[in-house]
Amino acid sequence: MTGAVAEFAERWRLFWPGDRVGVAVSGGADSVCLLHVLVELAPRWNLRLEVLHLDHGWRGEESRADAEFVESMARRLGLPFWLERARQAEGNLEEAAREARRAFFLRMRRERGLQSVALGHTRNDQAETVLFRLLRGAGPAGLSAMRPKTAEGFVRPLLATDRAAIAEYLRQREIPWREDRTNADRRFARNRIRLELLPELERGWNPELTEVLCRTAFLAAEDEEFWEAEIARRAPEVVRGAEDALILDCTGLAAYPPALCRRMLRWAVSQVKGDLRGIEFGHIDDLFQLARRREGDGRLILPGVDAWRSFEWLRLAKPGADRGPRLWEIPVRPPCEVPLHGGKCLLRLEILSPNRYTEGTGLDRGRLSGALRLRNWRPGDCYQPVGRRRPEKLKALFQEARIPLWERRNWPILAMGDQILWSRRFGIAVEFAAAPGCGEIVTICEVGVRQ
Repeated sequence: MTGAVAEFAERWRLFWPGDRVGVAVSGGADSVCLLHVLVELAPRWNLRLEVLHLDHGWRGEESRADAEFVESMARRLGLPFWLERARQAEGNLEEAAREARRAFFLRMRRERGLQSVALGHTRNDQAETVLFRLLRGAGPAGLSAMRPKTAEGFVRPLLATDRAAIAEYLRQREIPWREDRTNADRRFARNRIRLELLPELERGWNPELTEVLCRTAFLAAEDEEFWEAEIARRAPEVVRGAEDALILDCTGLAAYPPALCRRMLRWAVSQVKGDLRGIEFGHIDDLFQLARRREGDGRLILPGVDAWRSFEWLRLAKPGADRGPRLWEIPVRPPCEVPLHGGKCLLRLEILSPNRYTEGTGLDRGRLSGALRLRNWRPGDCYQPVGRRRPEKLKALFQEARIPLWERRNWPILAMGDQILWSRRFGIAVEFAAAPGCGEIVTICEVGVRQ
């Protein structure tokens, strides 16, 4: 089996010479086998192994005995051992356990400078995962199940090895392991799949079902590798970043085949959220329907993502990204510079001498008789920009210029009392505009803002 694992690791490039590798060891047969196989293979790549164990504390004294067993084994093999005791979880214990393990392994990877963390998932685990996800309605990406190597640094050297081979390996070498009684607890969905559903399907439908499910995962993973490269190539066509969010061009998305559109949306969600945990087919389908509407506005709150459609744009951001004062204003006295959008751009007000006048330059300083305030747009705001025949509500100007809803809240306006002197994009108010023969001129420009 050691040779088969080495061949699998070479095929998927799980390790590079000199890698420092954390080995996740629970004490069960699979992880104990993984550790001993990697100890045998370590000289092949000059691997430096460290043992990681998370004690969930579910089983009291048994859990503590598991930790002592793994520590003793690590010491006997001459390997560093790292233990973390998790807090008691509430709610879905399976999900809480996975999250606790993931957080611990990622933290150890950072702190110990590990190139990867090896997990003991087997061929049987892969088949069970595919079946579990299929029952929950996963699409092609979900059916790719567990990858041999992930971007987060997890590797699965035993993914092509079945449990029977693992048991034989341990018996031949007289290597002990621990049995976790919770693996027989049918309250957990995965245990019911492993102990009841999968054996029944193999007996009554297809004795090679494990192989079929693993092949499905392999083919789906190959497809996903293609799509990942395609998404990376095509994303600049329809996606741009903007202030802790992604903005997607719905016109461009609607021109894509549905398969590409759905995957682009799924990728965008993962970029904003950081992962796809909790994101199901229904979430992506709702987003797909919102993005491909011919026109109109709409909003969806997905797990970890706020999706907002306005005109031909779809904005994805983390929930709460729009928090902050609903109304704000800042006293200004030219000449000055005022940071906007958290310092991402500046509003610059300068004073020019009369001989610097050119048409549309700025405000006639002689007409400014009160304190100036820079504030954000408020519903009902109305003024007459230079070039307009009559006063216009800013809301109407927004509609005409197709300004998305999320950009309006912090839209900068320069005011004097109740009078608007200037607004971004729409410019100077006609009654305050500099004209030939005027005195000093106040110019207004934005530096670093995307128009």
